[in-house]
Amino acid sequence: MAESKSKILIIGVTGNLGFELAKASLNASHPTFGLGSLHDEESFLIQALKQVDVVICAVASKQVHDQKPLILAIKRAGCIKRFFPSEFGADPDKTQVSHLDHNFYSRKSEIRRLVESEGVPHTYICCNLYTSCMLPSLVQPGLQTPPRDKVSIFGDGNVRGVFVKECDVAAFTINTVDDPRTLNKILYLRPPGNTLSMNELVTIWEEKIGKNLERNYLSDEELLKRIEETPYPEKMQMVFIYSVFVKGDHTYYNINSSDGVEGTQLYPRIKYTTVSEFLDTLL
Repeated sequence: MAESKSKILIIGVTGNLGFELAKASLNASHPTFGLGSLHDEESFLIQALKQVDVVICAVASKQVHDQKPLILAIKRAGCIKRFFPSEFGADPDKTQVSHLDHNFYSRKSEIRRLVESEGVPHTYICCNLYTSCMLPSLVQPGLQTPPRDKVSIFGDGNVRGVFVKECDVAAFTINTVDDPRTLNKILYLRPPGNTLSMNELVTIWEEKIGKNLERNYLSDEELLKRIEETPYPEKMQMVFIYSVFVKGDHTYYNINSSDGVEGTQLYPRIKYTTVSEFLDTLL
C-alpha cells in the first residue's frame, strides 16, 4: 500500500508564494491547511500543528523573526516531520553583503541556527530571485518594463544570477516534502536556462526585440556610491543587484553534497519557466 501523503500547514498562505505553495500542495494531493499569519494565539498554533506533519512558512522577510515562537511551538508539538522556514531567496549563510543589507540575511541565518539548535527536522529552500523581482525591468532600478534603447549593466556584466518563477519554486518545494534526500538539507534552485549574467540577459532581450541596446557599464564603485547615497529601504533593490550581479552570491560557490542538493537535478521531470519564456510575456 502506498504511504499516505504528508499533511501540510502553510503559514503566510495569503501572500504570492503562500498561494502558489497551497496550489502546488493540493495539486500533489497533500491534505493542505493554511494560516494567514504568525500572530495567532500560541494555543491555537499548537492545535493547528497537531493536525499536520509538515509546516512551510512563507511570511514576508520583515516577519522572519516572528518565526521564533513558531519553532518553539513545533518543538513542543513534537509531531512535525519537517519545517521549511521562510527563506526562499539567496542562501543567507553565503551572502557577502552583511555590511549593506540592514540584517536582511543575518535574520534568516539566525532562524536557521535556532531550527538547528532545537533539533527541528528541516529543509531550507534557496530559490534565489523570483522572476517577478527585477526581471520585468531587466534589472533596471526605477523601471517597471524592460528598456528598448539603453540599459545599465552593473560590474562587468558577466556574473551570473538565478531567477525562478514563484509557481516553480512552489512545485520544487512540495516535491521535497516527503523526500528523504532533502531532509536537513538545503535545496538550491539553479535551473540551467535561468542562471544568467546581465550581459546574457540583455542579449536574450535584444534578440527578442530585434534591436541592440546601448550598454552603459557601471563599476562596482559607482554602484556602491549609489547605494550609499540612497536612503533605506529604497536602496535595498540596489543592494540585491550588488549581491547577485557583482559579488555573485547566487553562484560563486559549488553546492556541497554534504548539506545541499540542486532541485533541477533531483527532480528533472518538473517543467519550469525559463527566463527566455518569461521575457516573451513582456514583449
